[in-house]
Amino acid sequence: MEFPENTIVRKRRFAPKLYEFWIRNSLVSRKAKPGQFVIVRTSERGERIPLTIVDTRPGEFRLVVKAVGKSTYELCMKNEGDVLADVVGPLGKPSEVRNYGNVLVLGGGVGIAAVLPIARALKEEGNKLTVILGARTIDELILRDEFGFCDELLLTTDDGSLGIKGTVVDAMRELVKEKKFDVAWAVGPAVMMKFASYVAKEHNFPIWVSLNSIMVDGTGMCGGCRVTLKDEKGSKIEYTCVDGPEFDGRFVDWDVFMNRLTQYREQERLALEKFLAEVGDVSWL
Repeated sequence: MEFPENTIVRKRRFAPKLYEFWIRNSLVSRKAKPGQFVIVRTSERGERIPLTIVDTRPGEFRLVVKAVGKSTYELCMKNEGDVLADVVGPLGKPSEVRNYGNVLVLGGGVGIAAVLPIARALKEEGNKLTVILGARTIDELILRDEFGFCDELLLTTDDGSLGIKGTVVDAMRELVKEKKFDVAWAVGPAVMMKFASYVAKEHNFPIWVSLNSIMVDGTGMCGGCRVTLKDEKGSKIEYTCVDGPEFDGRFVDWDVFMNRLTQYREQERLALEKFLAEVGDVSWL
């Protein structure tokens, strides 16, 4: 059966409010590279949602989405056969994948999905790959069975329900005491990327983080996704959508970045409350 462009062709539930989608889109499936993202809208009046491309196959691409705000709730409530209003992408610069030597990859929460294509590409380039995946509980430790190609895989959970009890940064701190890495990637919550960057800086190796900035157009026009980078020479502004989404976390001004993430928190809370009041019980999601 041939689906129209932007049709949800498969939906799978990983955990409460956490879903995988395969979406029909011939351009994204043909052009996407590891590290890139798309912007989707569920309806013509919907918010533009930037989401990392997890995987592709002929004619389709894969997303993993967690319902945290009004727009991601709306997306997670869509079903197979539903058609999204539009999909823009692939956007952003691909990850700089080449043979570095010893590479460390960290994925936290939904960020696990984002690091999967990067880790796979790094392994295909011949790197020796150590991966740390972490989540709050075993149920949220997604896609771990798809990382079998790694040379070493460590799992962490906040509650100790699987693997090491603690965070991926806790495991990273212990690992770098005994191993030397040439470069690292870290994708997950901002606070996780911030502290992973501090560890990398302390041990003097670059670490690429994928910034989940507030974003509108995705083409560098609106400036909403600007990020401040600073080093001993000074600071500069770059834009996550066209200069990123990946930056060396050692040079990100994390205080500025995390403050910008919270600037619409009250409006987001009110929008979600209004939406949930309209749609009723979503405990099934």
